[in-house]
Amino acid sequence: MINMAVRGDDGNIVASADAGVKWTDAFAKLDPAAFPMLRALTPYGDAMFNERQMPLLLAELDRLPAACGGDWVAQARELCHVVERGLHLYLWFIGD
Repeated sequence: MINMAVRGDDGNIVASADAGVKWTDAFAKLDPAAFPMLRALTPYGDAMFNERQMPLLLAELDRLPAACGGDWVAQARELCHVVERGLHLYLWFIGD
């Protein structure tokens, strides 16, 4: 399971999601050209996105195949908006 949290520069968690990303092979099959942000996700590593990457990430979430979907998508969108409204905030996807 990949957890999601918004952290500040100091590493403190500002917001987090209840749902996590359930890893499936469908993520590994995403087209790198169409999903450059989400292709950064791995089941065991971490991925961090800054405020300038939020529009790209939100656009990818909007066209994400159903096989990769779930409750986490709406919560990821909410966390993206937290990052956009704040200063020095980052959206982290934290693998096991």
